[in-house]
Amino acid sequence: MTQQQLNQRQQIILERMGQAGEVKLAELKEMFEVTEMTLRRDMEKLEQWGYIRRTFGGAILQGKDIALHERTNVHIEEKMRIGKRAASLVGAGDSIFLDGGSTTLQIAKFLPPDRSITVVTNALNIAAELQGKRIPTIVVGGMMMDDTATLVGPVAAAAIAKMAFKSVFIGTTGITAQHGFSNSNMHEAEIKQLAIAKAAEVNVVADNTKFGRQDLFSFAPLHGVHRIITDSPPDEALSAVLQEASVDILIGS
Repeated sequence: MTQQQLNQRQQIILERMGQAGEVKLAELKEMFEVTEMTLRRDMEKLEQWGYIRRTFGGAILQGKDIALHERTNVHIEEKMRIGKRAASLVGAGDSIFLDGGSTTLQIAKFLPPDRSITVVTNALNIAAELQGKRIPTIVVGGMMMDDTATLVGPVAAAAIAKMAFKSVFIGTTGITAQHGFSNSNMHEAEIKQLAIAKAAEVNVVADNTKFGRQDLFSFAPLHGVHRIITDSPPDEALSAVLQEASVDILIGS
């Protein structure tokens, strides 16, 4: 998905979908004084940019609909480069947190066996990847989210609140100047916020399709993280804002 600027109507449609998970053309016609053809063009663009998936008579929010196993092989080469670069930042003796996601999974894949580090995660797929690598791993408990294979909720939050991390590696589904880093799921966003609060160093891992994209739940402002590890830099406008916020950009290769 290329970086795109949403118009006000498209932004309202996304916000509506963020609350309900889906919208119908009939209800959108009642909200906006525009033709059905105009709304269909909006929906076509939102689908083209990767925000939604159109259905008969409406659309569903893409971020809510794609499960982890479907996302794992999307932009896989970019995610592998990001994961390799992120893993190289982990030093001996570090205690790190990896949250759930297809990009953070690549970090686990690139951590070499027998590293003298401790990994804390709320993601079952990351725990499975680390199994057998002889890397001390702590899996926080909680309510399991089927689509993301993550553990969330009060139990997970209470466990993270008792910890302190050298660094955290957090995924995101959107990065904008106005709303910072965002996610489509409020439970996931809560875990991200808590982990960031307990970290000395905050890293966000995201491929370039996340730049200029916004989801419903913001979990950190731009100045709330230390660096973004990505496969290619954002456009000039967003790069300038990130520089003002003292956010480093690292490019995986």
